[in-house]
Amino acid sequence: MSLRDDFLAEIEVFLKATGMSATRFGREAVADPRLVFDLRSKGRAPSARLMDQVARFMAERGGTAVPAPAGVGGKGVLLVIGGGIAAYKSLDLIRRLSERGAAVTAVMTDAAQEFVTPLSVGALTASRVFTGLFDRDDEHDVGHIRLARAADVIVVAPATADLLAKMAGGHADDLATAILLAAGAPVLVAPAMNPKMWAHPATRRNVEALRRDGIHFVGPNAGEMAEAGEAGIGRMAEPHEILATAQRLLSPATRLLAGRHVIVTSGPTREPIDPVRYLANRSSGRQGHAIAAAAAAAGARVTLVSGPVALADPPMVTVVHVETARDMLAAVEAALPADVAVMAAAVADWRVAETAAAKIKKGGGAPPTLALSENPDILATIARRKASRPALVVGFAAETDDLIHNARDKLKAKGADWILANDVSAGSGVMGGEENTVHLISRDGVEDWPRLPKTEVAERLVGRIARALAPSGK
Repeated sequence: MSLRDDFLAEIEVFLKATGMSATRFGREAVADPRLVFDLRSKGRAPSARLMDQVARFMAERGGTAVPAPAGVGGKGVLLVIGGGIAAYKSLDLIRRLSERGAAVTAVMTDAAQEFVTPLSVGALTASRVFTGLFDRDDEHDVGHIRLARAADVIVVAPATADLLAKMAGGHADDLATAILLAAGAPVLVAPAMNPKMWAHPATRRNVEALRRDGIHFVGPNAGEMAEAGEAGIGRMAEPHEILATAQRLLSPATRLLAGRHVIVTSGPTREPIDPVRYLANRSSGRQGHAIAAAAAAAGARVTLVSGPVALADPPMVTVVHVETARDMLAAVEAALPADVAVMAAAVADWRVAETAAAKIKKGGGAPPTLALSENPDILATIARRKASRPALVVGFAAETDDLIHNARDKLKAKGADWILANDVSAGSGVMGGEENTVHLISRDGVEDWPRLPKTEVAERLVGRIARALAPSGK
């Protein structure tokens, strides 16, 4: 039986069993084969074999070769539920993990029990829920150590500001923190808190310390808070996002870029004029952050050098936050060596030659004259390196006219291997938007991609990078 016939036969079996329409299945599969994995109808999900067929068939038809999500079947997941309103989402996370064959053991803090009950959690895990460090029955064999060592992955969701602070400080004054301090398995945390708490310097210090300690993060996301009138970055990642990140932690070697180091730049740079003003651009950083996330999902070790953006750091990515073009270049060079460098940041071409030490006041005379100096060309600097040059250097060309012509000129002038050209003229909606239309320019010609969500642009690019780095070049 051919790949096509086998694929269609598997789909027919799935549709008949679930009652799902072929139209819906096709729409979701074409948009992103991985989305099919989360479709639900009559309590049944597509088989792992079907997901593999979707990915292979899409690749054969010229789509992005995206592997099916790795399963968690047979894996032990220890879920630590913290005390926040987002604790209710942990119930959905348990369901999703259990449906995929994971053995879920839950630990609840005292505060968590104010939001969801051990009875509800235990009904979904079909096992005992652990709540106390000094339980006589559990601790006769040092139960917190046993729980910590038995898990293949430990997920903390929600991870409150208090719980993050305790983890960063090495506290072990309750069952949850004692387990986390004794953990030998990968630890994934899903922060959830008010935006002011997430942005507080103390929380930022704790998060950076935990990242240095090897703790993995997913989220938080931007959106409405439980408190009326509150919005911003602080919402816990959705259960399907937490699940996908946990899957990547459990099977990193199955990804297209496993063993590779990818450097990505993202967002704008800010060049100070005085203590309160700066030169910048409209870049949101969405495309660069999506590329970093897609590369991490493909198994790469990713360093993201980001200018100031209103986006959460992507999960499983090392993020270096910078302000100026010179800071960004220094951070990129410090991250070398790398296999791939994707320069997606919209770097300011110019900076003020002399930054004023005090705020420039508006006077009665003519406006002040700003003398400008040219910023370093990060793309050209990395592409022309004689030592530690990445095997593949990719740049972006954001143009408002003569798109392809200007991008080809940039490819030659900068010494890059590829240029992704996109139209950022007024009305395109690319700068700050959710979608992008790119043209991949190389020495072999031009690939025109349709208008796509920036996440899908990122996944297509990662697929192309993986093929380019493969021994056969395919």
